[in-house]
Amino acid sequence: MAPQAKDIKLNGTDLIHADDDLHGPEVAPSVSVSTTFRAPNPLEVPKEEFDAWNPSRHIYSRYTQSVSTRAERVLSKINDGYAITFASGLTASYAALVYFKPKRVAIRGGYFGCHATIDIYKRSRDTELPLIDIDDDFQPGDLVWLETPVNPTGESRDIKYYADKAHAAGGQLLVDSTFAPPPLQYPFKWGADVILHSGTKYFGGHSDLLCGVLVVPTLEKWKELAHIRTFLGNMMGSFESWLLLRSLRTLHLRVPRQSENSTGLAQWLYKAAGGKAYDGIPAGVIETVWHSCLQGKDARGFDPKTQLEGGWNATFAILMTNKDYATRLPHSLKYFVPATSLGGVESLIEQRANLDVNADPRLIRISVGVEDLEANDLRRAFQELAKAPKAKL
Repeated sequence: MAPQAKDIKLNGTDLIHADDDLHGPEVAPSVSVSTTFRAPNPLEVPKEEFDAWNPSRHIYSRYTQSVSTRAERVLSKINDGYAITFASGLTASYAALVYFKPKRVAIRGGYFGCHATIDIYKRSRDTELPLIDIDDDFQPGDLVWLETPVNPTGESRDIKYYADKAHAAGGQLLVDSTFAPPPLQYPFKWGADVILHSGTKYFGGHSDLLCGVLVVPTLEKWKELAHIRTFLGNMMGSFESWLLLRSLRTLHLRVPRQSENSTGLAQWLYKAAGGKAYDGIPAGVIETVWHSCLQGKDARGFDPKTQLEGGWNATFAILMTNKDYATRLPHSLKYFVPATSLGGVESLIEQRANLDVNADPRLIRISVGVEDLEANDLRRAFQELAKAPKAKL
């Protein structure tokens, strides 16, 4: 399947005005906390069929409410599809499984939460749901769950290759593009059937809301997902929807800045990989640095910079030379917050094994924010680590 010819560009006009036909007289959207809405008198107003995509009125907030509808309109515009929001990234993941009803799931690595969600989904079935690797042979009914760039390393996978492989076998491709929101990556251009985002991350962008997003290519598919969401009951709350809409207005300002900061930081750290000394980073501290910008072409000719057309991902990972360094580093910095999650305006850093028990205890995940980052903070921390006696952990 060749990439679509349509050229998609993220711009501030779409982010601020894509929902213009849905707002009232106020400039900033109002927050409605009502769960239910007054019904019109059928003797005075002609009865009309409820349209969840473009509601002329709201009935019950489990179906629609004003701000979430507006946020979905903006998300749809910037993703070139039909976007629907959920209460979290994992609830969106579960809804995707209900939507696809896969016979098998092809998945490799990535976010441990999605693996746990697949396991929970399996509990609801009377039959097994086998898991296979993304490089195994596919069959009709397979769902290929492709996370790219992949969590936690930030390395890219070839969407077109796996789309072609899945479709040729009668399967479908879900792309988790959380690490590469618009304008970095547009998975529909490369053959994705559904796009998944943890909107908690870059769409939210301020570490203050939970959100999941699924994007499908047609309104018919969106309506099917809307039905699933309504009766799973996993919609966003009113205030979280308001926060999301607010955050989307600045996506085009935040993400390119985070991408630029992350790329520069990863390339700088890479010079010290293999335990080398570089630019004030002592020898024997950093073993490996992973980032899409460091990949280059693979054996099939896939070049991540073609797929990541709007810039490199802003979250990546480094491997310290020992566990003690990895334990100390997040708490040795001034401008990097020792916390999980990613995509916020503030830079975050974590020893990934604290959340993901399968992660190497030496692995550090870094989510780069919008600060004017200087290397001095990390340089000083690395120097202190190298001098300090090892802790008894």
